[in-house]
Amino acid sequence: MSGTKRNLSPSKSLTNGEDSSLENNASPPTKKLTAISNGNDAATASSSQSSSGAKKKNDDDRTSKDYYFDSYSHHGIHEEMLKDEVRTRTYQMAILNNKHLFEGKIVLDVGCGTGILSMFAVQAGASHVYAVDCSSIIEQASRIVKDNGMADKITLIQGKMEEIELPVPQVDIIVSEWMGYFLLYESMLNTVLYARDKWLKPDDGIVFPDKAVMYLCAVEDEQMKYERIEFWENVYGFDMSALKEVALKEPVVDVVDPKLVVTNSVPILNIDLQKCTEEDLSFTSPFRLRAQRKDCIHSFVAYFECAFTRVHKPVGFSTSPFSKYTHWKQTIFYLKDRISICEGEEVTGQISCKPNPNNERDLDIALDINFDGMHSKIIDKRVEYRLR
Repeated sequence: MSGTKRNLSPSKSLTNGEDSSLENNASPPTKKLTAISNGNDAATASSSQSSSGAKKKNDDDRTSKDYYFDSYSHHGIHEEMLKDEVRTRTYQMAILNNKHLFEGKIVLDVGCGTGILSMFAVQAGASHVYAVDCSSIIEQASRIVKDNGMADKITLIQGKMEEIELPVPQVDIIVSEWMGYFLLYESMLNTVLYARDKWLKPDDGIVFPDKAVMYLCAVEDEQMKYERIEFWENVYGFDMSALKEVALKEPVVDVVDPKLVVTNSVPILNIDLQKCTEEDLSFTSPFRLRAQRKDCIHSFVAYFECAFTRVHKPVGFSTSPFSKYTHWKQTIFYLKDRISICEGEEVTGQISCKPNPNNERDLDIALDINFDGMHSKIIDKRVEYRLR
């Protein structure tokens, strides 16, 4: 489902159409505090853990959260994020082009991963950065910080934001790359909001980035739907259609060819990180999509934009099918039955999203769809999905 991608968005950009680039899925929130170091030998983390009497969990005791944090211990996921130039260069641009905001300031990097954002902040003149991550990647980050001569400026802390204490009462700026698939997958944003409420200066503190918007559109996707969904009806001569129902309930993260987009795009979620609450992240939003040509709709597609607006010249990036590739791609919600639509006809309904009650890092998403067209009619059809 790849294809040519153009630097063109069907919706108004958060940054009024200005181009940019950025960094990826912020490393996980974090475990219990196990190490505070200034870029010194990573063995500090291990010795601190053993001296505190912490024990490794047996495999039988491990939860999905443990596996989530462990996934960020592997260098491959950080390599993918760092090589996403849209992500990484947007953060770099937003920080280094606004040194007046960082000079002499204390910065908190939530989910620091390899420490790239912390090092950008030091380059911009931050007096000190506290970089927090739960996964063991922080051991490599410690060496990276030291190897780049920033050990006196960056303090690395291994632990969960919700369980650690910082050596300072407040910070001036929070930087974090918290976005997940469908913007909210993995619930990293909750941790950023916790850190904001506990440590960010209330009057003039800044969250980087500070705005995010998620959009919905509809696409024609018959070929990929056949390969992903109808495939189960005949697998080497066997009927495996029992898995077809499972496949329909799981959104697909992939690249959408912009030529397949049938409708306009509409915003379904607006987030202001300076003041939103955790409750705002569970949402229900109406939508009205107008067909731009005669075609069939096989799926709905969600994507998002993020922006740094509290700067001299706002910058941001988009994960739209019409924009340059990012590792977030787009999130696709397949329909069991296609919708035949004519130019100018509208699909209406609402989309809702909330954390799964058994695993808060998974998302329960539902589409309620209505359509009264020349060739198709749908009345209050509800389709439920789980992003995991």
